[in-house]
Amino acid sequence: MDFLIQLAIVLVCLFYGARKGGVALGLLGGIGMVIMVYVFRLNPGKPPVDVMLTIIAVVAASATLQASGGLDVLLQIAERLLRRNPRIISILAPFTTGGLTMLCGTGHVVYTMLPIVYDIAIKNNVRPERPMAASSIAAQMGIIASPVSVAVVSLVAFLAKSPIDGHTVDFVQLLSITIPSTLCGILAIGIFSMYRGKDLDKDPDFQALIANPESRAYVYGSTTSLLGTTLSRNQWTAMFIFVGAIAVVAILGAFEGLRPQIAGKPLNMVLTIQMFMLLAGALIVIITKMDAAKIGKTEVFRAGMVAVVAVFGIAWTADTMFEAHLPTLKLVLADTVREHPWTYALTLLIVSKFVNSQAAAIAALVPVALSIGVHPGYVVAFAAASYGYYILPTYPSDLAAIQFDRSGTTHIGKYVINHSFILPGLIGVSTSCTVGFFLSLSRGLI
Repeated sequence: MDFLIQLAIVLVCLFYGARKGGVALGLLGGIGMVIMVYVFRLNPGKPPVDVMLTIIAVVAASATLQASGGLDVLLQIAERLLRRNPRIISILAPFTTGGLTMLCGTGHVVYTMLPIVYDIAIKNNVRPERPMAASSIAAQMGIIASPVSVAVVSLVAFLAKSPIDGHTVDFVQLLSITIPSTLCGILAIGIFSMYRGKDLDKDPDFQALIANPESRAYVYGSTTSLLGTTLSRNQWTAMFIFVGAIAVVAILGAFEGLRPQIAGKPLNMVLTIQMFMLLAGALIVIITKMDAAKIGKTEVFRAGMVAVVAVFGIAWTADTMFEAHLPTLKLVLADTVREHPWTYALTLLIVSKFVNSQAAAIAALVPVALSIGVHPGYVVAFAAASYGYYILPTYPSDLAAIQFDRSGTTHIGKYVINHSFILPGLIGVSTSCTVGFFLSLSRGLI
């Protein structure tokens, strides 16, 4: 009975925090902690300090890239690719936004690309819903395939404590599963999107809209582009430093012999990521002579610090409650999860929707899942299931896609659940999980 009451308290904190949004999601964990410790007298769990410090390091580097203008270099390159191939924008746009997320570690890069994607689509008579919805979904899917995303570094830290047959799933091995599975998911989204909805010339609603000259001018508007922007040498330098740091981290993850030996073992990748992300940010500040005060004002920095607080509150509360009931949970759930591992993926998907964050969902559920007997191989295989917040169209990138689509084709349906993002999300995540499962099986992780 105590467990059910405590679980209800945690869920209320999660749901209310998710509704309030932002830092509130983590702060509500404080209410849960006080109740667990002072009312139920549970032993306080351990907050994920390693994960939080890694998030801070990665966010600091990414925010420095944005503040220096280095991010504009990547966006301009992406736009040039899209404008050269407008007819297949429904495939190229999601690969572009997903790729930018994989490089930068955050899906927030999609906001700058959405008006460009819309402009290319509408000027080439492509139904904007097709690339717009796909781009928003792909940008979030790219998080679990990014070597510098909060979700990936969190997952690496948790898996480090759960070896498979004496072998720990390391940074590179995780990405060798999540990157190809994510790309397959994005490809499936792109192929589906090319044929979804009516062509604009056959859509009576769209034709009725543009029949009015004022509405037509609004829909087609003026051209949005970064191609006319002149980029400075410092912006290019900042981009090369950031991408170079990611490349070094990947190489050090692939070849552990390059890392220094500490107590007879190679330096772990969590600390390696922290060091090189801080180094990248420092080099950008020093070499480009940028104003460091701008870093804390960027969208990436604000979103990243919100993630730190969210992970802190959610993970600490969940660890406290589940650790107290771990023996019972193992007895009741272990066999079920072992026999039906898909139940873990489904649970992760639902939790992600409630907390609106892949990193927060991983922090809340993965340690619990591993402790009750979920095989680490399944955690790797179904990593893509940490993205479930497309189920309802409430995430900022989805809402932004709706707002940027002046044609009205990207929309929320009459019944809310029938919106433009639900099918691309289901197709992308289910494809990624399926591919991830077979890749993990072929690598001997399952």
